[in-house]
Amino acid sequence: MNFHLPTAEVYVPDGLPIEQALARTTHLCISAHQDDIEIMAAQPILECFQQKDKWFTGAVVTDGRGSPRANLYQEYTDEEMRLVRFQEQRKAAFVGEYAAQVMLDHPSKAVKDASKIEPVEDLVALLRAAKPQFVYTHNLADKHDTHVAVALRVVDAIRRLDPADRPARLVGCEVWRALDWMVDSDKVTMNLSSHENLQEALLGVFDSQIAGGKRYDLASMGRRRANATYFESHGVDLTTGLSYGMDMTPLVEDANLDPQVFVEALIQRFAQDVTDRLTRLCIATTA
Repeated sequence: MNFHLPTAEVYVPDGLPIEQALARTTHLCISAHQDDIEIMAAQPILECFQQKDKWFTGAVVTDGRGSPRANLYQEYTDEEMRLVRFQEQRKAAFVGEYAAQVMLDHPSKAVKDASKIEPVEDLVALLRAAKPQFVYTHNLADKHDTHVAVALRVVDAIRRLDPADRPARLVGCEVWRALDWMVDSDKVTMNLSSHENLQEALLGVFDSQIAGGKRYDLASMGRRRANATYFESHGVDLTTGLSYGMDMTPLVEDANLDPQVFVEALIQRFAQDVTDRLTRLCIATTA
């Protein structure tokens, strides 16, 4: 693989040649930062785990230099943090038995600048090499600027592929904003009832974030359990873990569909659901 930055890398846990490792990919997750993959894409990781015909590949777009740090890591320089976070991401790829782990190493400011084509071109190259059936990335209603920027670059990259080479589905996942607000018919539900030990292990390798001041491990597992319980108000729990996704496939099927218009339609359906319920119950109360 020839990416724009010489510091970009592809790690293959089982040592297969890079081209072969990427070509076996069926499920690809493209994230902004190290550990985002394990927070938002646990379901495809589990779906591919120990399977011979399904392989998960992770890709991190940014270099991770700007992460907050405390305790053991509080004196680390940006470059030292970058190296630690790369190593942690490799550990996760090994634990999760990924087909490959790609680190593109772009600065966040370059990813957030829509005029910079290098991140998009790297993603196009990766997508052509991996040819995944399913792609996972950040949802477009996330509140982290870099996450939303990565999602937009992913949409752009997929649109640059020939229609026959595009993935069958693009899903935006939860990290810095949960998707429980979406109406149920709009949610992509991902069952995370199995392999809680593996889920915890994947989150736990990111010590620079957890010991460094952010309990992403507890928060992520808690959100999954909360989603499972609060998904259905009039029935028993059908899962012990659940994550939500935003089906962003229409954006790659229709290159003229504006991402802002797409998200606004989801928000409007949520607003209409709230309004309809209030109207119905207010009428019933006063009748």
